[in-house]
Amino acid sequence: MFPNTRREFLQQSGMGVGALALQWMLAQETALAKPPVLKQQPHNDLHPRSPHFTPRAQAMISLFQHGGPSHMDLTDPKPELTKYAGTEYTGDIHFSFVNQASKKLLGSPFKFQPHGQCGMELSELLPHTADVVDELCLIRSMHTGANGHEVSIRYFHGGIPAVLGRPTLGSWLTYALGSETQDLPAFMVLADPGGHPVDGVSNWTNGFMPSMFQGTVLRPQEPRIFNLQPPTHLAGEFQRQNLALLQTLNQQHLEQHPGETDLEARIASYELAARMQTAAGDALDISQETAATHRMYGLDRPETREYGTRCLLARRLVERGVRFVQLFHNGQPWDNHSNIKSGLASICQKTDQPVAALIKDLRQRGLLDSTLVHWGGEIGRLPVTQGDGNPETAGRDHNGQGFSIWMAGGGIRGGTIHGKTDEFGHRAIEDIVTPNDFQATVMHLFGLDHERVLFPHRNQQEIMTAHRPAQVVQAIVD
Repeated sequence: MFPNTRREFLQQSGMGVGALALQWMLAQETALAKPPVLKQQPHNDLHPRSPHFTPRAQAMISLFQHGGPSHMDLTDPKPELTKYAGTEYTGDIHFSFVNQASKKLLGSPFKFQPHGQCGMELSELLPHTADVVDELCLIRSMHTGANGHEVSIRYFHGGIPAVLGRPTLGSWLTYALGSETQDLPAFMVLADPGGHPVDGVSNWTNGFMPSMFQGTVLRPQEPRIFNLQPPTHLAGEFQRQNLALLQTLNQQHLEQHPGETDLEARIASYELAARMQTAAGDALDISQETAATHRMYGLDRPETREYGTRCLLARRLVERGVRFVQLFHNGQPWDNHSNIKSGLASICQKTDQPVAALIKDLRQRGLLDSTLVHWGGEIGRLPVTQGDGNPETAGRDHNGQGFSIWMAGGGIRGGTIHGKTDEFGHRAIEDIVTPNDFQATVMHLFGLDHERVLFPHRNQQEIMTAHRPAQVVQAIVD
């Protein structure tokens, strides 16, 4: 029945008109509203997980060089610096050690020459790295914006300058992807026999994540894992029965305390320790390697034996499914405030051959395509002299405004140079890369969108690249 008057029409159709109006208003509010925050429930295990898209890298070895390697003496030749050595630098400089400061330019005492098919120029201090330049992407435009060690270390490892208590890169990767092996820790740290690096355990902390995602530190000397094998009278069936009983008791206790992530991690670590009895012994036994491999890594030379052993162990670990391996130095041996001529030569003697051997070894075993290798420190050095001005004893102060790192394998475009610093090597001026950009690029190579790897903390969703908007450096991705 049709309405006879306008009043009847409104009375009969009012609900429909109101519904249309309500629908329109809700649609407008939805259109104007901010996109919802993506929620992600945390997990506390290392089971393999699918990435967001097809990955290039499956594992990563980070060779972190604490102290700030001097890029203008190693990886970034500056003819103008040599030409004007001894003259006053006219630009502004922020010094860390003002009482030893000088604005006199300090030319590099080391010669550079091109290498490989790509013609990448490196210092004479890196003759072995020169052999693998066609595998490297050398980033000459790193920038932290801060000159201090700790502030920049935390930026590289935790995503925000200076801030303690954030998960490090290895934690984020193992949290997002889990592990390819359940018989070895997913994130392993190969420490220096001389002690921990500057900033200590913060370099591999799990931060606000469950302790399952913290780096596991191998002892720097044999035995690298204490008590790996049980006493003879406890081995075999007796041990299996004990472990089965312990697992039952642990699970009953966990059911009484749901959501206790530290308890879950502790139980998982007990279970992992049992599985490691076989797997770890095999992985750490470098006597299985050929004499030629030992020589390639420099195990036959006192200068290179220790670091070479750790580089070889890193290869053996990723070969067995460990996701992330990180090597550190005692203290900060690249922090050459004085005697840079001898100090830089000394640390290069220790590291150059083993580092190049790692690249060669991964390549010949077919592992380089799936293993991302990183080399670099937290800062670089200034182009001016620090100290008494004598080129034989002078050093260089800190510089976070422009410096070099390199990456290889795992989807990186080898034989390339990205970015540049100014004519004296002080500031990055082209294609600048921040630690957050580096982190975003690493995650991209692992098939991860860095903005979608989330962890809830203090009522918000945290991401690795939290300091500033990060860009994947597409120019260096193969």
